[in-house]
Amino acid sequence: MAENKTAAKGANASLEQFGYKQELRRGLGLWDVVLYGVLFMVIIAPHSIWGLVQQQGLGMSTLVYLVGFVAIGFTALSYVRMSKRFPIAGSVYSYVQRGLNPHVGFMSGWMILLDYCITPALLYTMVANWGVMLVPGSPWWLWVIVFVAFNTFVNIRGVSMTRGVDFVIFAVEIVAVIAFVALGCNFIMGGGGAGEFNMDPIWQPEVVTPTFIAAGISIAALNFLGFDGISTLAEETREPEKNIGRGIMIALGIIIVCFSVQTYLASLIQPDWASWTEEHANNAFFYGCQLIGGDIFMKIMLVVNIVAVGIANIMNAQLAASRLLFSMGRDGVIPRIFGKVHPKFKTPWVGSIFIGVVALILVGILGMADLATLVNFGALFSFILLNFATFWFFFVKEKQRKSFGDIVKYLICPWIGIAILAYVFAGFQPMTWAMGVTWFVIGMIVAAVKSKGFKEVPEAFKHLDA
Repeated sequence: MAENKTAAKGANASLEQFGYKQELRRGLGLWDVVLYGVLFMVIIAPHSIWGLVQQQGLGMSTLVYLVGFVAIGFTALSYVRMSKRFPIAGSVYSYVQRGLNPHVGFMSGWMILLDYCITPALLYTMVANWGVMLVPGSPWWLWVIVFVAFNTFVNIRGVSMTRGVDFVIFAVEIVAVIAFVALGCNFIMGGGGAGEFNMDPIWQPEVVTPTFIAAGISIAALNFLGFDGISTLAEETREPEKNIGRGIMIALGIIIVCFSVQTYLASLIQPDWASWTEEHANNAFFYGCQLIGGDIFMKIMLVVNIVAVGIANIMNAQLAASRLLFSMGRDGVIPRIFGKVHPKFKTPWVGSIFIGVVALILVGILGMADLATLVNFGALFSFILLNFATFWFFFVKEKQRKSFGDIVKYLICPWIGIAILAYVFAGFQPMTWAMGVTWFVIGMIVAAVKSKGFKEVPEAFKHLDA
């Protein structure tokens, strides 16, 4: 207990040197943030879009996820380096602000906010669809309203309540994965599906091309988004300069193992992906569960996904979004009301309610296909800025380039990250570009107005050189 108090005091002092006061409740440890990240990304996330990934990945969904992991890993390393140097809430917004420029930092926060607003809406849509599949005839909109109300309430109550719910849901997910692996192996060894364990889901040299790799990164990125949310908990975590970066890498490591095992088995259980109808592809994973465990197992997996995505995933997505709004609100770059903290629960309650309301609106306006198309633009744009800020701050500004290790960390890795993300951008659909560019232009107008022509910076930036 004494060690925890000492760590908290040290973190609070570190926060003050960046011009902020400790307002959020600091009580999370390393494994708390790892659990948060794993639940945000969801170890069973491939269940929801596996059919799409399998078809667009030409039967190699496992390779798609492995490629996506390597690609997103370079950006994750930039998060690790910036979180160690700037252990404050705000994630990419704060890192680009202080590593590059306050105004560019605003745009990075503004752009990833697009992703943080759309993601909960997409997830609510998925959950409602599964709910109707589970209980035919039930009102689709009722599933959305119930989950929005519950997640918003828990987020306002704070991460301590969130943590308790997280542990329970994580345990349920682990049991579900173990059951799927056991039943899947038994099915394949018994002659079902492919009838054997082979390398087809991982490697088919005649099919793998640069175009395939680019498409794979774009698809898989959706399921890896969420690791960045860990960094929004910096002001609620003990020793954030150590635990945030470690948490990001540990969570990503756990996720890729879980994704690879499940997609590999799913591919062997249903190797006939080329003949699927659109309806089958949308629910392919659950049909696979039906094959290996019958209707009961399929319904169990539907319930697990509804709980895992509808509560743990969305809850953590809204939590990350509210922390980003809090960080931007206290700086005054968006209305300061978002920077208000609940007097009792010590949470950014205004942001939590705002994200819930926005999700309800988007769910009513856009369908699942539109939401899925739009969700990556803002995050990947911000990731490019983050990688550049990492290069600029450490390699150029602080001149950390004397050793080969420095060159790899602060020059080579960030620029590989930028190149990969730029390549993915080239494949975005026209609708995604239209929405992304429109959001960018609105952000530039907001930034210009709030900064009086890009002349003023937040008060905390008097401490930029601290």
